[in-house]
Amino acid sequence: MRSDASQNSASRETKGFIMLRGAMVMISFRESLFDAANRAGMTPNEFCLQAAAEKLRASGRQFAGVFAPGDTDTDRGGAN
Repeated sequence: MRSDASQNSASRETKGFIMLRGAMVMISFRESLFDAANRAGMTPNEFCLQAAAEKLRASGRQFAGVFAPGDTDTDRGGAN
């Protein structure tokens, strides 16, 4: 469980925009991405950002969360 100090710090972190531009991908990848995002109840952009967060966490990067503080914590019962 996180300490009170880290919770207070994370709750004060502000949100910021991330401007992603379209990319050309193979249609089979696009279909797989849209299907997986739909099954997860996310937009394809949210799904990609969550996947990027998981990769960043796995490489040792630390950040409060993706969409809200704490939404990438390993102790929340799901994947990073």
